[in-house]
Amino acid sequence: MDIVHYPHPALRWKSRPVTEINADLRAIVRRMFELMYEHKGIGLAANQVGLPLRLFVINLTGEVSEKDEEIVFINPEIIRRKGTETGEEGCLSLPKLYGDVRRAEKIVVEAFDLEGQGFEVSVDELAARAIQHESDHLDGILFPDRMTETAKKELLPAMSDFEALFQRQLEIGTLPPIEAIQQQLKAWETQNPTAQELKIT
Repeated sequence: MDIVHYPHPALRWKSRPVTEINADLRAIVRRMFELMYEHKGIGLAANQVGLPLRLFVINLTGEVSEKDEEIVFINPEIIRRKGTETGEEGCLSLPKLYGDVRRAEKIVVEAFDLEGQGFEVSVDELAARAIQHESDHLDGILFPDRMTETAKKELLPAMSDFEALFQRQLEIGTLPPIEAIQQQLKAWETQNPTAQELKIT
């Protein structure tokens, strides 16, 4: 498992709800935190590691030593938004690319933790921005999609470079063919059908 970069198909895949919290999912979460710290991030969504699951992890300190600040959001839903503010964002799937994005200033989000307990938090500032950013990932939305048309145009050369590198990786075989990646994503959906209740094992 590793972080996938734009334009990997997983980044545009609308993720399915998590239906079961088990040993495999806990291992995925541990690895996601490891990768997040390794790449100096503060948040990471499951489809950023090629898994179409509605799950993301956050530690706003970005410090592996600050375990108390780790939060796991399973099947998150932003239920209220208030105000707007613009701030700079980056993304581990678009390394070294940054841009200003307008987001809600304050949000209320519901989710489940890794024990299957539901919780609700009201946040603002960096926490609100990070949660909105990661929630977008679960719907196949990247931060440049939220930027103004003028700002997006400034990123086009860098985005083209990512696309060229991805194509090169496909050609030399360091990545499986697009069709194989899509089949794998669909297989995950088949293995994790939508359920009404979250199962804990």
